[in-house]
Amino acid sequence: MWGGQGQGRGLGLRLAVAGLAVGLIMVPFTLLLVVAKLPLNDLDRDVAERLHAYALANPGVTRVLVVWTDLFGPWPWRVAVAAFSAWLLYRGAPRLALWALTTVTVGGLLGLALKIVVARARPSLPDPVALAPGDSFPSGHAVNVTLGAGVIVLLLLPYLPRWGRRAAWAVAWFLVLSVAYTRIALGVHWVSDVVAGIVLGAAVIAATAAAFETWRREHGLRPAEPLEEGVEPDSARMTRERK
Repeated sequence: MWGGQGQGRGLGLRLAVAGLAVGLIMVPFTLLLVVAKLPLNDLDRDVAERLHAYALANPGVTRVLVVWTDLFGPWPWRVAVAAFSAWLLYRGAPRLALWALTTVTVGGLLGLALKIVVARARPSLPDPVALAPGDSFPSGHAVNVTLGAGVIVLLLLPYLPRWGRRAAWAVAWFLVLSVAYTRIALGVHWVSDVVAGIVLGAAVIAATAAAFETWRREHGLRPAEPLEEGVEPDSARMTRERK
């Protein structure tokens, strides 16, 4: 079903190239957004000032936001995807594990590269309620929550009933949007930072999922609908057979 080592190397290269292609597309987009000073920056400033005033007036809410943004920050998602991938390897699905790890790794590296290229300063607010190191655009938290939640849902879909699949997507989007909100509300990112992070994360998942689907079809596997069935619809049956 999964092929030999040569096929695995070919899949890994295809996934990496698909992810890097997204980066090449995103670079000019982000430069236009930040350097050209589009009107969205007015929205950035207005939202930052309003939410900062609310955070200063509501320290209890701010503490909850700090816990939430740390709980669902980049490293918890990386660990979760790595653990799921290890389980997939144990259950005999190495290509699926490769897809998950490559997607999260490539997406995270692209986010870091874009931060360096754009070099956008973080919001500078009086009496900050939180601090974060590094550049601002795109939001690393937004990139990684999108990658982590999206990858885990696509891995889980083959194991879930129809209602469970809808619930999984709803939970994933709630986590993405709530973490993105915390970054703005805590004054460490602009609105456009988190929007770009979500777009980048979703684009990397779409690109690597498409590359995985192309590989599947080339090896005689039936066409899949990733958003409904996951990137490998047969993974549930395969892992059951390994028990």
